[in-house]
Amino acid sequence: MKVQEDFFTGKKHQLGVSLNEVQQKAVLQTEGPLLLLASPGSGKTTTIIMRIGYLIEEKGVNPARIKAVTFSKASANDMKDRFKRFFPKLPPVHFSTIHSFAYEVVRRHFQNEGISFQIIEGNLDSEEDAMNNGQDLPLHKKLILRNIFKSIVDENITDDQLDELTTYISYIKNKMIPLEKWKTVKVDVPEAERIFREYEAFKQSGHQKLLLDYDDMLTYGEKILENNASLLRYYQDKYDYILTDESQDTSMVQHAIIEKLVRKSGNLCVVADDDQSIYSWRGAEPSYLLNFKQVYPNAVTLFMEQNYRSSQEIVDTANQFIKRNKNRYDKNMFTENSSFQPINMKCLPNYLNQAKYLVKEIQGLDDHGEVAVLYRNNSSSIALMNEFDRAGIPFYMKDADNRFFSHWVVEDILNFMRMTFTDKRSDILEKIHLKLNGYISKKQMEALKQIHNNDSVFDNLLKNVPLKDYQVKPLTESKETFQEMRGMAPLHAIRVIRERLGYEKSLEKMCERLGFRKEYLLGILNTLEEIAVGLSTMEEFASRLKYLDSVLKSAKYRKGQNAVTFSTFHSAKGLEFERVYMIDLVEGIIPSKEETRSVATDESALEEATRLFYVGMTRAKKHLELISYKERDGETVQESSFVSHVRKIIDPEIEATNNEQPSRNIKVGKTVIPYNPKAIRKQKDLAAGIEIRHRVFGRGEIIAYDGETVAVRFQAGEKILAVKTCLELGLLEPI
Repeated sequence: MKVQEDFFTGKKHQLGVSLNEVQQKAVLQTEGPLLLLASPGSGKTTTIIMRIGYLIEEKGVNPARIKAVTFSKASANDMKDRFKRFFPKLPPVHFSTIHSFAYEVVRRHFQNEGISFQIIEGNLDSEEDAMNNGQDLPLHKKLILRNIFKSIVDENITDDQLDELTTYISYIKNKMIPLEKWKTVKVDVPEAERIFREYEAFKQSGHQKLLLDYDDMLTYGEKILENNASLLRYYQDKYDYILTDESQDTSMVQHAIIEKLVRKSGNLCVVADDDQSIYSWRGAEPSYLLNFKQVYPNAVTLFMEQNYRSSQEIVDTANQFIKRNKNRYDKNMFTENSSFQPINMKCLPNYLNQAKYLVKEIQGLDDHGEVAVLYRNNSSSIALMNEFDRAGIPFYMKDADNRFFSHWVVEDILNFMRMTFTDKRSDILEKIHLKLNGYISKKQMEALKQIHNNDSVFDNLLKNVPLKDYQVKPLTESKETFQEMRGMAPLHAIRVIRERLGYEKSLEKMCERLGFRKEYLLGILNTLEEIAVGLSTMEEFASRLKYLDSVLKSAKYRKGQNAVTFSTFHSAKGLEFERVYMIDLVEGIIPSKEETRSVATDESALEEATRLFYVGMTRAKKHLELISYKERDGETVQESSFVSHVRKIIDPEIEATNNEQPSRNIKVGKTVIPYNPKAIRKQKDLAAGIEIRHRVFGRGEIIAYDGETVAVRFQAGEKILAVKTCLELGLLEPI
């Protein structure tokens, strides 16, 4: 006992670090499995480092026999630096990501087996560079997938589709989903399962080396440890103590690797917060934490609930907010920090007011480095960047959306504008002919390209290319429209392109055919309109886009400077700021339509969105502002139900809607939901043959009912719904 007291007292004098009772317990609980559930701002990293130092200094453990694994490279480096600061005289400990450990396993195994392999991920600046002056493309994951997509779908894959495809592949591998169940995973990319199969076959055959991507590091690493007993024994003998940080972000295959490592010693410390698990789309497995006692029956569970970061108002409200989730450990975050100010909730008239409002709020502040603007989707950053740049406010973007200015929608708009300068270039028309009124076929386009008389492409189409009768009028009108657009202000020009030239309708058809998200593509057009405001010419507009592209690329180098941080909620995890502004807090964004719709059959998606919102709230130390608006792109939008819930927490007597008028509601368990007086709430009112209306799916007929589930035939198809959820949430109405 004296040794323990001396250790903590000594560190308090040496480092100024004082641990609370639970933190001290976590340091001292060195043997056997430990689940340390750490609320936001609870001093997690400090506790981890002190625990490692205690093992070495007081228990005499060789530092080389301790393995600390975390989710990201940044976290691993942070722990390494913190350990060196706290214990400068001690030898280094193995801090690494799970991927780098898996890579070590794979490399050692393949070296022993005499198998050559090559990693096919990493930096790829541009495909033009990758072409290597006309030589063969390098073996890179994205280029391989592009080629396979092209060969199967006969279209060029877009960057958005490529992102979704790689996420789909990573999800399956991290979840360890067997091949026969790949088809059950939802994905909007055409032929995704077939592309995945061909991708896997390509990597394993026809090359001098076995090709591996980053996810293969994990899947191969897990299989090797499962099947290579001597190599597994080597690592089990090498490490006596395993510690994993950010374990709520860990996938099934990653958990499987760790389980094998600790099978011999049993000394595992898992540090996590189930309330901050926000990466299910990447294969993270938060349910693993909830089932920890099933895997390790003798595990000790400790709750680090004291928040040292935020004001009383932020901590109390965030703690109540996260309780709306049911699948979680029952924790109660608290703080001894003083009260500061209420959480501010701002509802603006229009989305267009948002960036201007933020500029006005932030411009006069001295310490921009302590300010963050957080949003769900990266696309939100472009409008912010445009407005902040005009106001001269510096900003830092950790995860800048570099693809915006090279997106095919942006390139389309620029090509439409180029056609206003000259309508004699068939090469420009070729890039947009399928997205233009006139219904120009590929065959007609090929015929046009053979004509070299320096006349208008529209005149050549009308005079020299066989057309259908219905094409003559729209092509004639298109020619006249492009002529009218010469010298037009860019904002007006974009609206003409969208409406009179038919570009927006063509986007809608592409969304139906290829599965693109219509809201996302229209959002790009709306952002382009915002950038065009105040500009006189299309040349100025093109120059502004080029300039903003360079600003965006340089923004990631302002880390640590006196600059406002722009970040997604996901990337903000682990960070903290004096002032936090959460923006775009409207229904359809957070929670998304899909998350709201899925609640009838599965609450996990909505619970993850709740956790994401909670992560955003808990980044703030003193000033937290939640920003919504009433209208976007000419349509009325609703304040996020999450914001409404926060209002209810702050004032239990009044729950305001986004027009700040009180509305009736009911509370079921810990969930606040809109009151629906017509809803069916008794099982006796359900039976086969009854017609009902579902809040999401519309009108339908009950075709089967067994007490626990109800089968309903809707216009969109048959659905199996959970009776308990339907009754509790008031999802069904009688007709």
